[in-house]
Amino acid sequence: LDGAGWHKSKDFDLPENIRLLFLPPYSPELNSQEHLWDELREKYFYSRAFDSIDALENHFVNALCDLENAPALIKSITGWNWIINAVSSAN
Repeated sequence: LDGAGWHKSKDFDLPENIRLLFLPPYSPELNSQEHLWDELREKYFYSRAFDSIDALENHFVNALCDLENAPALIKSITGWNWIINAVSSAN
């Protein structure tokens, strides 16, 4: 979490199996999720226009399925040592 206002809630029950990692403000480069979105944008949506929301949704679902079938790619984008160490030490 980077401290953005939309990432805050007083009424959120955190499940026991979820760990939050707090990041410095204004540091999207540290947020691995941002890099995953970049991968989707660059590989699947660059210079694309869709005829309908349904077409966009179908393309998005197919892109997510491709990523789901590429664990090594996901690990290279999101599995940074400092994240793995932070999650491991939180247990």
